[in-house]
Amino acid sequence: MTTVDALYRYSVPPTEAAVLALNNLREVYGIRRVTLDEAAKTVRVEYDATRFGEPVVYQLLRRAGLHIGDAEVLVLPAPPPPPPAPPAAAPAKA
Repeated sequence: MTTVDALYRYSVPPTEAAVLALNNLREVYGIRRVTLDEAAKTVRVEYDATRFGEPVVYQLLRRAGLHIGDAEVLVLPAPPPPPPAPPAAAPAKA
């Protein structure tokens, strides 16, 4: 699973119907979280990129009734790789 955050700016404050539709986005398989920040006029969507891409998320938000612009896609950092295994010791000769 690849978790991606997409941050969208909207120009017109969402209506009550749009907020209800945004709440229903959580029911879409692959959408993990939807956060609306009215002060910054942004909506952040955390989704599973193995299920669908950013254009699908964009269309879901547009169909919910948001007047949004371009997205800033924020990929969460991958976990650090495991440390290398120590080299195996050579067997002793008798």
